[in-house]
Amino acid sequence: MKKRNHPKSRLLLFSSALAFGLSVLVAPPHASANGIFGFREIAYTDLKPFPKWQKVLDTYKERPGNCDSGQLNACAYKKWEELIEELQDAPKAKQLERVNTYINLFRYILDPINWGVKDYWEIPREFFARFGDCEDYAIVKYFTLRALGWKAEEMKIVVLQDMNLRIAHAILAVELDGKQMILDNQIGLVVDAKRIKHYRPIYSVNELGWWRHKPAVN
Repeated sequence: MKKRNHPKSRLLLFSSALAFGLSVLVAPPHASANGIFGFREIAYTDLKPFPKWQKVLDTYKERPGNCDSGQLNACAYKKWEELIEELQDAPKAKQLERVNTYINLFRYILDPINWGVKDYWEIPREFFARFGDCEDYAIVKYFTLRALGWKAEEMKIVVLQDMNLRIAHAILAVELDGKQMILDNQIGLVVDAKRIKHYRPIYSVNELGWWRHKPAVN
């Protein structure tokens, strides 16, 4: 299902990203020159600047009521669990493709419309009940892969600027066979990050910490 772009929502996400980055004064433990999309990565372990992500980590295991409860999309969560069971023994590349395709089928909806706030990060139960926007797709894909046995250090939720559309966006980057593979609600296929030239990463997070992204020094 093709997703529409929503510039106002993306600009709010971009503004939040800059605010998060500028608010941190803790010295980074290390920097890497070979980060995603060719940008340098400066690593931090303190997730305090990201309360929305911390809330997700604290509550992501919450489950909905019974599938026959009559609640909106009550069975969607159960079908997600069935997908995880189905893919347990599948090759990793197939897991990435199926997870990306499956989650992308759900409808895109703006946070102000969905939640009445400028920016809201959903846990899986909320996504399957009410759908979501770009970071919500990335979050659900992250926890789907975690349930399939992928390690936290193999994945990052990346908040970035789409330089073509001039809007903020979020994707999931996953390391596979030495490559950074991108799961994106705007792209039907899982692609190598090196094939994408119009994304400028701002920051990324996982369970272990976060990374500030800066242009590589020539």
